Amino acid sequence: MYRTIAVVGLGYVGLPLALTFYQQGYHVIGLDKDPRKLEAIERGESYLPDIENHLLVEAGGSGRWRVTDQASAIREAQAIIICVPTPVRDQTPDLSYLISAAESLAPHLVRQQLVILESSTYPGTTRDVLMPILEKSGLRTGDDLYIGYSPERIDPGNRAYPFPSIPKIISGITEACLVQTHHLYNSVFDRLVSVSTPESAEMTKLLENTYRFINISFINEFARICDRMKLDVWEIIDAAATKPYGFSRFMPGPGVGGHCIPVDPLYLQWKAEQLGMNSRFIELSEHINKSMPQYIVERLREHFHTESLSGRRILVVGVTYKPDVSDVRESSAMDLLKLLVEEGCEVSYHDELVPWITLEGDSLLSTSLSPETIADSDVAIIATAHQGLPVSLLMEHASLIYDTRNVTRGLSGKATVLRLGGGE
Repeated sequence: MYRTIAVVGLGYVGLPLALTFYQQGYHVIGLDKDPRKLEAIERGESYLPDIENHLLVEAGGSGRWRVTDQASAIREAQAIIICVPTPVRDQTPDLSYLISAAESLAPHLVRQQLVILESSTYPGTTRDVLMPILEKSGLRTGDDLYIGYSPERIDPGNRAYPFPSIPKIISGITEACLVQTHHLYNSVFDRLVSVSTPESAEMTKLLENTYRFINISFINEFARICDRMKLDVWEIIDAAATKPYGFSRFMPGPGVGGHCIPVDPLYLQWKAEQLGMNSRFIELSEHINKSMPQYIVERLREHFHTESLSGRRILVVGVTYKPDVSDVRESSAMDLLKLLVEEGCEVSYHDELVPWITLEGDSLLSTSLSPETIADSDVAIIATAHQGLPVSLLMEHASLIYDTRNVTRGLSGKATVLRLGGGE
C-alpha cells in the first residue's frame, strides 16, 4: 500500500504532480535543489501560474506535505517519482540532472520501493541509464526494487484538461514493475494506458511531440507561402478545418517553444543517429522553426523598404513560449529580441507574467503597456497573446503592428497591421 510519495524535481511537472497526489490523500515529500523554490513553497507562494497560492498554504498546514533538499528523505516513501530537467545541448541529450538525481537517491533506497521516471528522454534511458545507477544500492530490479517509466503529459496553462483526466502512459522494466506502477497511478489518474516496455513509453512521448513539431513547422512554412501569394492563411486554415475527417488544425506563429515540443524531436533524431539513421522531417522542421524570428525581421525590412532596422524602436508584446504561462524556455520571442538587438534596434518588451529577462547579458524590465509606450514604438510585435491582452489599445495607439497570432483580426483602429501569413 502506497502511503507516502516522494517527487524529485518541483518544476512545471513535479509540483502539480506532487499536489495531485496530496489531494488524493497521500503524504508527499517534495525534493528540489533550488532553495528559492523550496522557500517559496514553504511560504505558500506559487511560482507556477497553474497553481494558486492557497493550494500550497493548505498543503503546508496539513501535516501530509513537506519539501526538502535532502535525498535521505526518500527512505520514508514507498514510491519515488523523478521529474528533473532533461535538456538538449548542442543537439545532444543532457542527462546530467537525471544522473545526478539518481546517484543521490541510490544510497537511500530501501527494499520494495517503486521508482518512476517521468522526464522526457530517448528510448533506453530508463533501462540503460537509470536502472544501473539505482541498482548500485544492491537492490535488484523486479525483485526488491521496482522501476517504471511514465511520460509526463502536462500542458501548462491548459485548464480544459485537468491533470488527472489526461490518460497516463505507464510501463515497467519487468511485469512486476508494471503492476506496481499501475497500482500507484490508478489511484490518481482516470485512465491508464499500459505499454509493453519503457522504451515504448519513452518513444510514445517522442512521437506525440515530434508530430506536433513537424506539423507546426509545416504550417509556419505554409504561412510564409501564403504571405508571398498575398493569401490569408488564417482564413484558409479555418476553411480546411471544416473537413470532418483527415485534417488537424495547427496554427502558425513566431516559432515553437517550451521544453518539450522543440526538444523532444532532437532526442529522437539523436537516437536515430546512434543507429546510423536520421530523420529529414525533423531536420527540415527544426530549420523552419529556427528561422521564423529571422523571417519576421525580413518582413519588417520589406515593409519599411530598408536593408536594416537599425534605430527602429520595437516593442515585443509577450515573451513566453505560449499564452498564459510564465515559461520562456526555448521561446521564439526571446530569439526575436536577440535578433532585433543585433539588428541595432531599440527594443523593449511587455509581458505581465515575466517582470524581467536577461538579454545579451543585460537585465531588461517589462514595460507598461500604456498609450505613450505603444505610440513611442515604431512597431509593436505581438509574439504571445496572453488572455486579456488589450489588443484594442494596441490598435488605437500603435502606428504599426506585426501580429503573429491573428488576434487583431476583425478589429479596427489607426494602426497598420501586418499579419503572419496574412499579407499586408
